[in-house]
Amino acid sequence: MMLNRRHIRVKVMQTIYAFKGSESDDLKKDEKFLLFSMENMQNLYLLILSLLLEVKKRAEQDLEKKQKKHLATSEDKNPNRKFVNNLVFQSIDGNESLKSGLANNKHINWELDSEYVDIIFKAIVASDLYKDYMQTRTSDFKEDKDFFIDMFKEIVAPNDKLYEYIEDKNLTWLDDLPTVNTTILKLLRKLKVNTSDTHFQPKLYKDFDDKQFAIDLFKKTVLNVNNINSEISQKTKNWEADRIASLDFVLLQMGICELNHFPSIPVKVTINEYLEIAKEYSTPKSSIFINGILDKLVKEYKAEGKLNKIGRGLM
Repeated sequence: MMLNRRHIRVKVMQTIYAFKGSESDDLKKDEKFLLFSMENMQNLYLLILSLLLEVKKRAEQDLEKKQKKHLATSEDKNPNRKFVNNLVFQSIDGNESLKSGLANNKHINWELDSEYVDIIFKAIVASDLYKDYMQTRTSDFKEDKDFFIDMFKEIVAPNDKLYEYIEDKNLTWLDDLPTVNTTILKLLRKLKVNTSDTHFQPKLYKDFDDKQFAIDLFKKTVLNVNNINSEISQKTKNWEADRIASLDFVLLQMGICELNHFPSIPVKVTINEYLEIAKEYSTPKSSIFINGILDKLVKEYKAEGKLNKIGRGLM
């Protein structure tokens, strides 16, 4: 699966941050936006996999061109086909269910964006990794797979130009890129010689509960926002509201909502998740600020017997 709970929380955070309505508004539109922004990760995943197949095509064209050269050398006439014959390429290329997913995807048009295929292809060919790999003409599945994983990890995934391209295509994809790249790496590592046709079709959510968690967290935060905000203002009396980064405010709202309305999520998990998200997305001091407030609230809830958590080890 591609989405973990932290990434779901990030998606909810972005949706609430962009939400301009009030408690009484119909939330359907924003809920739709939230689900779309999560489902759109699959399009990014398919885009990256299709790029890999385009690189293979580009390598094949390169070999054909050399063979047709007027003064073709013996190396041109009988080239080393190890890269284009790589068994991982063949496994991705021969995957029928993936092929149909790629064929129907309107986000993918590498003919229009072929310069990026070129950039990645040239970066691969210029690398020591490629030169070492191409020193022999044959390889087994393990060598092909090891090379492919390193190529993806060291050359494709961190490419700056590819990053810019993805940013231009869709801004929310930048947040999704690390998750999608990690998913692809996991699938490559688990790849076997005779892998199933669904191998390259990972599920977006671990289970239905995760999708429901996203919707519930969004709705319950927005619908209880007045109560939550008064809790925040009591704990931040020494802070002018405009001094609190607006993203921190959203993270606090979500954290308080989780403490109060999600009995099966341990307090520790909630606090840790929002601290990590704050470190990644907000100001350097945000996590200390958020930790302080959530910690105070938890102590109060406990003292007042308000902390409604079920199951062992949830306090």
